[in-house]
Formats: sequence, structure tokens, C-alpha cells
Amino acid sequence: QVQLVESGGGLVQAGGSLRLSCAASGRPFSRNAMAWFRQAPGKEREFIAAISWIGESSYADSVKGRFTISRDSAKNTVYLQMNSLNPEDTAVYYCAARVGLGITNTYSAYDYWGQGTQVTVSS
Repeated sequence: QVQLVESGGGLVQAGGSLRLSCAASGRPFSRNAMAWFRQAPGKEREFIAAISWIGESSYADSVKGRFTISRDSAKNTVYLQMNSLNPEDTAVYYCAARVGLGITNTYSAYDYWGQGTQVTVSS
């Protein structure tokens, strides 16, 4: 069992930046594929970014060039650096991990989920 805890969310003005962290515990996760999803009120859960254990990454078109996913295996932590935020980025952000090595943008493929952290961007 892997436990995931997100942190770093909050309120920020449009154009600002936030860095989200996802701390993993319970078992080594260095070879898990990790991802970030988000969900806004009235919308379905949306894929944001994913990273494999060998460093391959994938991004949704809506965040490409603004967000960067990274991982630090020594700290058992995955990060999401978010720059140039706009109100459309307002959502609850979730960290996810899967047993498989490959990255995917399908939420049903992920086995473990954090509780989410709220990101609110004001205009």
C-alpha cells in the first residue's frame, strides 16, 4: 500500500506560481509512474501531467509550457511546479500512483490517490 499526501495548494493571483508536493510512504515508489489530476466543480477529473520512473513525462495541452512535473526518489516526493496560473486552473489537485511502469492519462489506471489539495487562482 502506498499513501500519498499532497501539499502546497492555496490562493494565488493570476500570473503567479505555486509548487505542489506529493509525499509518498508505505513502500518504495521510485519505480511507480506518478501523475497529477485536477477536478473543478461541475467538471470531470482532468489529467494534468505524468512522469515515469525513468523520467519520461507527459502533459495536457492546457498546461504544457506552464507546468513542470518532477520527482525526487530520495525524498519519495513528486512535484508539480505551476507557473503563469490563471483562473481556469482553479481546482482540487490530486496526486496519483500506479503499479505499472508506463505513464498514462487514464485515471482508472492509477492504483493510489491522495486526498487532494485546493488551488484557487484569483483574477
